[in-house]
Amino acid sequence: MTTYVRDAKTLELPWPFTGRDNELELVRRSLAAERHGVVVTGPAGRGKTRLVTEAVRGTDCARVSGTPETRGIPFAAFAHLLPEQVSLHRAVQLLTDVRTLLVDDAHLLDDSSAALVHQLAVHGRTRLLVVATDGAPAPGAVSRLWTGEVLPRLALEPLPREETAQMIAAGVGSPVEPLTARRLYHLCQGDLRLLRDLVGAVRGRGELALDSDELRWRGPVPVTPAVRERAGDALNRACAEEREALERLAFSEPLPLDLADLDLRALECLEADGLIRVDAHSGVRLAQPLHGPVLRAGAGQLRAGRLSRTPAECASALDAERAELADRIERTDVQGPAGPVGDWLTAENTASHPAVPVDYATVRARFARLRGELREALTWAREGLRGTPDNSSCRMELALAATQLSETATVGEVLLGHASPARATTWQRAAHGDIAGALEAATDPGDGEGKAYVLYDAVRLGAPHLVADRLAQLPGEDAEPLARHADALVRRDGPALDRAAELLERRGLLLFAAEAHAQAVPVHRDPRAARRSRSRAMTLARRCQGARTPALSGLVLGELTARQRQIVTLAAAGLSNRQIADRLTLSIRTVGNHLHSAYTRLGASDRSALPWLLEETRTAQPA
Repeated sequence: MTTYVRDAKTLELPWPFTGRDNELELVRRSLAAERHGVVVTGPAGRGKTRLVTEAVRGTDCARVSGTPETRGIPFAAFAHLLPEQVSLHRAVQLLTDVRTLLVDDAHLLDDSSAALVHQLAVHGRTRLLVVATDGAPAPGAVSRLWTGEVLPRLALEPLPREETAQMIAAGVGSPVEPLTARRLYHLCQGDLRLLRDLVGAVRGRGELALDSDELRWRGPVPVTPAVRERAGDALNRACAEEREALERLAFSEPLPLDLADLDLRALECLEADGLIRVDAHSGVRLAQPLHGPVLRAGAGQLRAGRLSRTPAECASALDAERAELADRIERTDVQGPAGPVGDWLTAENTASHPAVPVDYATVRARFARLRGELREALTWAREGLRGTPDNSSCRMELALAATQLSETATVGEVLLGHASPARATTWQRAAHGDIAGALEAATDPGDGEGKAYVLYDAVRLGAPHLVADRLAQLPGEDAEPLARHADALVRRDGPALDRAAELLERRGLLLFAAEAHAQAVPVHRDPRAARRSRSRAMTLARRCQGARTPALSGLVLGELTARQRQIVTLAAAGLSNRQIADRLTLSIRTVGNHLHSAYTRLGASDRSALPWLLEETRTAQPA
């Protein structure tokens, strides 16, 4: 048979399995000796089937699956494993030689198959991986697997934002800009099938463009069939007042509407159905991020023109948001979200939309940097510099975020042709290991950020004695978390450093909290307390988007899994992925996935940085 190229279709392969290291290890352990298996549950699209499939890859595993069409046919799911006519007792006997059984879509099993799975679990000779969807009606024999504690249950949480970004990058073959990754994460709400659909639609429209070596998406949300399916029938309201309220809320985005502007009875019905969020301070908003695009797509131009917010209203709201962010920064309290208006204007920034004002972008970059979201800080600073490339405050934010990520090339690019401010010099020198030189500029509060933060640089660089008294004397309570950190480090008090870190974390200052916990590790007298501090530092540092600061040196290598350390060490020695795979009896794809995860945790972009990074990490380990 001849196949013509023009008629051939390429089957789109699934994205590489990414993240879920802890869950994958838990599922694999459930199949170890003296274990009977596990039930994995979660909403549709969360990646349950992909997780268990990865867990049994390369093993001898039988597989059955429930379907809606066969729920009334006895033993339909086991038709390929059992004779045509069989009793439950005989079916259990016939399957005693099956060592591992994967049961997918167990909530769709016919009653006989469900009873068989339950009996296999009770007998314990077959190890079971059972997958069921939350919220879907399931046979009693299936639900009793976990409610009756026959098998342990793993309720799959949404993939964390950082791992979602890694998954997108692995799927499209290039790093994705943090604001783009965050937007996709927010839109999909943990539904990985919807995530893949949205990314494919955006790529298909040519809107996923390469910018500064990262893929960047700006423009409206594509209302694909998957997006409409996710919205479901919830938006099809019979009540005219409810339809009117939903449309007005959709076209008011990114701003809320006041309660007084809408029909109260309609709002009560919409709130009861979970379609809106009502807040006494911030007004009324749509509860689901995809509902707005779906509602707007269904309206005509005249209706859209009548209901949409004006540019002046958005500009006024953006100014108010910037003032609020600046106040929160001054109060050293950056917990919670930054605000929807800036997110919206940045996401919708196309040829017909103006650039984000540089003063807003600067404050937003600073807010992100203090939260430890360093790559987001880079992106916000770049957004501001698009329209005003010579703004010194915005260039400073870009430089500070880049140096704390050890991206010195970015620093050189942004400061090219400009004098290097003292604050940037501090962290440039620190990034090159010149701590003494960095401290020369660390106590000069001569830039746009608050005095407390500038003095605090010395604490982060390990010289709290230079500034502890000055931090303690600052008026008000805004600098209290920074002063407590400085005082505890001067006294080399491990428990006090941990308490200071907890206060910093409560204020949303996650990078500072990670550094305080890390500084507690070598001064703890109790080894168990040191291990707890180290573990907490690593947990927080992983949320800081690859931060590499002097205080965090030496922590990351020990946080890699044993397999990741083994692979990273071989890669640093110069072995190729194929050579590593041959030596460790792994697939090349598995080696690549481990390296990708390790790069993210180590803050490396590729294997060329590994020899230097591993050497730096070893020399930085506390005695």
